[in-house]
Amino acid sequence: MLNAHTARAWLCAAAGECWARALPLHFVAVTSDAERAAAFGLPQANVFRMWDWVGGRYSLWSAVGLPIALAIGMNGFERLLAGAQAMDAHFIEAPFEKNLPVLMALIGVWNTNFLGASTSAVLPYHESLRFLPSFLQQLEMESNGKTVGRDGLPLSCQANPIVWGEIGSNGQHAFFQLLHQGGWLVPCDFIASAQSDFPLPGHQAPLLANFLAQSAALAFGKTEDEARAELDAAGLSPERVQALLPHKVFAGNQPSTSIILPRLDPFHLGMLLALYEHKVFVQGVVWGINSFDQWGVELGKQLAGRLLPALTGEASSDGLDQSTRALIEWCREKGDF
Repeated sequence: MLNAHTARAWLCAAAGECWARALPLHFVAVTSDAERAAAFGLPQANVFRMWDWVGGRYSLWSAVGLPIALAIGMNGFERLLAGAQAMDAHFIEAPFEKNLPVLMALIGVWNTNFLGASTSAVLPYHESLRFLPSFLQQLEMESNGKTVGRDGLPLSCQANPIVWGEIGSNGQHAFFQLLHQGGWLVPCDFIASAQSDFPLPGHQAPLLANFLAQSAALAFGKTEDEARAELDAAGLSPERVQALLPHKVFAGNQPSTSIILPRLDPFHLGMLLALYEHKVFVQGVVWGINSFDQWGVELGKQLAGRLLPALTGEASSDGLDQSTRALIEWCREKGDF
C-alpha cells in the first residue's frame, strides 16, 4: 500500500488539475474492500473483487492473479486454472493409495515425525522454476509453521519442517556436499520437466542425467567396498587408496521425491502448485492445524505499527526493550528517513 500511495502521488503530481480523471486510467485495485478502493480514488469499474476469506498464499487463482493474466495472457491464465482444477479433481476422487497430495503429505509426515527431519529441500532442475522454493516456503511454513492445534492446545508432535531450496544445478556446486556427506537428514523434492523451454541441442539430456543422478546418489550412496574397487581400478597405490577411502564413502539412505512434468506450461504449472496446496492442507489435517491462519505474521505487523513512530521520532522509545531502543537510536543517527 505504501508503494501504491507513492505511485498515486507521483501520477497526481504529474497530472496536475487533471489527476482525478487520470487516476482511473492508470490504476486498478484487487481487493475485498471496495470502500477503501473508492477512498483511494477508483470507481467500481476499476475494482476486481475477491473474497475476504482468500488467504494471500492461496490467492493466485483469484483476482489476485491479474498480474499473471497480464504477463501470460488470459488464455494462459485459464490454462493455469484448468491445471489446478485437474489436480483438484484428482485430490477429490482418487483413492488414498493413488492420491498424489495425500501420498506427498504422508511422506512429509513420515520424514518429519518418524525419521526426525527438521528441514526439507525443494530442488527444481528448471530455470523457470527458480522461484518455486520461495513460493513453497510461504505456502508451507506460513500455513503449518505452528505449535498450537485447532483445539487451542499444544501439538504433541513437531509440525512443518523448515523449507528451503535452490535450482538443482546451482545447488550441486553449493550445498549438495552437505546433503551427501554432512550427516543431516534432509528430505528433498526433485522437480524437472521432460521437455525444455528452449530446446538447445545437447542440453536437456545432461540436465536430466544430473537430476536423476542426485536422487539416486542420495538414496543408495556408495559403500566402502564400492569405493575401494573404484580406487583400485584407477591404479592408485594401496597407501593412496587407504587415505582416500574414508572420503569416498557415502551413507545414502536419504529420502527424496522426484516429480517430472511432461513440460512446463501453464496447465502443468497449475497442477504442480495445486498439488503442493493440497499436500499442505492434508498435513494440516494430520497435525490438527488450521492451515489458513497466520497469527505469527500478524504479530510482526502489530509490532511494526508500534515501532514506526519511535523510529521516525513521532513518539518516544520509552517502554521498548533495551535492544530495540538501541537499534532505533542507531538507525535514527545513520538513516536518511
